Amino acid sequence: MDKRTSPVELTNVCVLCDGDRILVENKVGHGICFPGGHVEPGESMEAAVIREIQEETGLTIAHPRLRGIKDWMSEDGSRSLVALYCASDCSGTLKSSDEGNVFWVSRAEFAEMDVIWGMKDVLRICDDETLSEMFWDEAKDGWVLL
Repeated sequence: MDKRTSPVELTNVCVLCDGDRILVENKVGHGICFPGGHVEPGESMEAAVIREIQEETGLTIAHPRLRGIKDWMSEDGSRSLVALYCASDCSGTLKSSDEGNVFWVSRAEFAEMDVIWGMKDVLRICDDETLSEMFWDEAKDGWVLL
């Protein structure tokens, strides 16, 4: 393998907004986050986020908008890449899955919640047109928003 090539794990999350409310998931074994998951081989990034939201929430989203990426390097040299989407157009009935309980919260409630790894910054990326990436900087021991 070329020195510039490394294995990549592709995943996604979606910030689904309904006015002042956003949809969160209390993911089993992890905590509060936005719903999403893995991109399957041969699947487009957009198709993956639509499928994942439907599987985890019962909702079908339309017109998800790619807002940026969240990425980091693992100790083994592989890279994790999360496509960050937002959407406001959805249909269906909200229902939780085996992966976790899904529920709506206000933005003010979300700001006070204990969420997992970088989810508040994911919301910032989705809300701020000047940002498009969050990268884990080992030297700074934290997320850098770009």
